[in-house]
Amino acid sequence: MKVHVDRQRCQGHSRCYDLAPELFDVDDLGNGFELGDGTVPAGLEDKAALAQANCPEHAIEIRES
Repeated sequence: MKVHVDRQRCQGHSRCYDLAPELFDVDDLGNGFELGDGTVPAGLEDKAALAQANCPEHAIEIRES
């Protein structure tokens, strides 16, 4: 499983980072981005889904590997 943040849609609410800092980080403006290549380590799938569900802009995509 991989996560991806659509940087064009992200509005900087930083909810992804607040909910799953193991998977996301934010830039100086608060816009989120996935860490590394977006691979979700085992055991963090629920956090990835929670971050996706809580993104007000629906900017987080989850891709099954």
